[in-house]
Parts: sequence; C-alpha cells; structure tokens
Amino acid sequence: MKYFTLLLVFFSAQITFGQKTNFTIQKLKLPAEIAYYDNQFSGLFIANDNLLLLSESRLQDKAEAKLYSIKITDAEKNIADSNYVLPYKKIAIKNLNTLRDRMQKIGDDYEGLEAITIKDNIVYLSVETATPSNNCYLLRGALQDSVLNMDVLFMVPTPKPEDANGKHIYNAGYEAITTIEDVVFNILEYNSFPKNNNIALAITANNYNNTLYQKIMVNDVPFRVTDITKTGKKTFTAINYFYKGAGDDEVYRVPNADVKNDTLIRDKNGYKSYCRLITMEFKKNKFTWKPLWEFPVQYRSYNWEGIAAYKKGYFIINDKYTPARPYSTVLLYLTPAK
Repeated sequence: MKYFTLLLVFFSAQITFGQKTNFTIQKLKLPAEIAYYDNQFSGLFIANDNLLLLSESRLQDKAEAKLYSIKITDAEKNIADSNYVLPYKKIAIKNLNTLRDRMQKIGDDYEGLEAITIKDNIVYLSVETATPSNNCYLLRGALQDSVLNMDVLFMVPTPKPEDANGKHIYNAGYEAITTIEDVVFNILEYNSFPKNNNIALAITANNYNNTLYQKIMVNDVPFRVTDITKTGKKTFTAINYFYKGAGDDEVYRVPNADVKNDTLIRDKNGYKSYCRLITMEFKKNKFTWKPLWEFPVQYRSYNWEGIAAYKKGYFIINDKYTPARPYSTVLLYLTPAK
C-alpha cells in the first residue's frame, strides 16, 4: 500500500507538471497618444491582420468615442525592436451618442464600452451601465476604413442578475463577449452567485428583437472575468482579475472558508490584487473553466481588461490603472516560454 501511494503521488505530480503553462512577457513601446491613460482601453480583438484597441469611450466625461487599429506586422516589429515607432490608425465611433441617449430615456445610465468581438465583419460592443441600472447593452456596427458606424436600430438590453437581496452586483457588467457560429455570448463580470445562478446571455447575432436571448450556465468563477478571446471553435481564454479594494469591491472576495481561492488573494498582510488567465470551454450548453497561468507578482496590480489570442500567445492591455503613478496604457504580448 505504501508503494502504491508513492506511485499515485508520482503520477499526480507528473500530471500537474504536464499541465503547467508559462509565458515570456514582452512589452510594446506605445506612441504617446495610445499610451495616454485616459483612453481607458477595455477590449482587444484581432481582425483582418489588425489589432483593435477599444477605448471605454466614456461619453459622460466628454471622452471621444473611438478605437485604434495597429497592424499585427507592425506590432511584431515593435516587439522585436523597441526603437521601431509603432504606426496606428484612429477609428471614430459614430452614432454612439444617439444610442446613449436612448439608454438614458429608458433609465439606464451609460458608463462605457467594455468589450468587442467581430463576426462576419460586423462589430459587436458591450456597454456597461451604472450599478443601479437594470440593463447593460449589446450594440453592433459596421467598420469602414476609419469609421465604425453604429447601427441605431440594434440596441439589445442584457439584464443584470440580482443577488439574494435583489441588488445588482457593484460595478458588474458584461465585460466579456464572444461568438460561436451566429450567436454572441455575453459573460457577466461577476460569476460567483449561489450554485446554478451564474449565467451568460446568448443572443442571435442578427436578432433585432430586444427580448430574445437564452440563458447559458457558467460554472462558478471567483473574482472578475474582464475579457475573453477565442482559441478554438468552442474554447476560449479569459482574464480572471481580483482587485484588493475594500468597500463595495468586497463583493468580489471569496469566503475565507474557500481556502483554495482565498489564499490566492490574501496573506498575513491582508488582501492583495491578483490576476491569472483561465481557459473556458463551451460544452453541453454550459461554460466550464480551469486555471491556465498566473501573472507574475509585478503585474498582478494592473487592471487588465483586454485580451486577444495570437499564434500561441496573447496580447493583453490594461485600462489605465497601474501600481505606480502616473497611470499609463500597458500593452503586453505573452508568448509561450520555450
């Protein structure tokens, strides 16, 4: 029995080791306009050999509605040589004010754009609203050269689930959107409701009916899910982030009894920010997940909000928050370590 136990431990260790993933981190040198912190980037997507950087476009703060486009070949040159000046193109988002006004009339308070995905050359954007608002929104538009023209007829409400007290989760919107075939999946930032209450909303891409969506189960995910990228037909990688803040942010803490997850975000000095990548899979009409990779300690306090899979690695971007001031945009490329 002793030898059997040792053998079992050996094979268990082998399995764990075989699943370990590590990445080499490369930081791009950004032009001043893109590095400016108040772009508050919230999503990434690669389409037609271009990396698209989505700004939150906080219209309530008089921010410009926009995204930026960087050619992948130029990003690769910048990674290889930081002296290479990174070319980029700014893309104006038209008609967003019109859609925001419609949300306001319904009683939902627009806060910003939070995620981007593209299907059949149609761009889908998720809108986060203030915590008391009943709905977030899914929008769509057509990308034409240097303009993204939003479809003013397509504004699908994505209802916010409520906790046991009938309240919306503080600062939680649909920060991760992706597609499978002709369906857009909206994954809420908070996925730690009591068992079987965590859901994603599935919306047919050409759906103009504001009431048609399907609820899809999501296995309980601790902390926040701030963006997702497709890696296969039904497989994905997502950012799983925890901010150590107190007050209303305490809702994102796990119970102390959940030792496995609590030890990730707390030590003898108290709570600490934490970030990792997780893989997600859509199977049997629900999303499951497992850990992929932990960010090194020096990068765990960055508020990572955008991810885009490229080759066998990932582009990652923060909104603006970094451990040190002044804040700035940080764009990384994670490549599998050899």
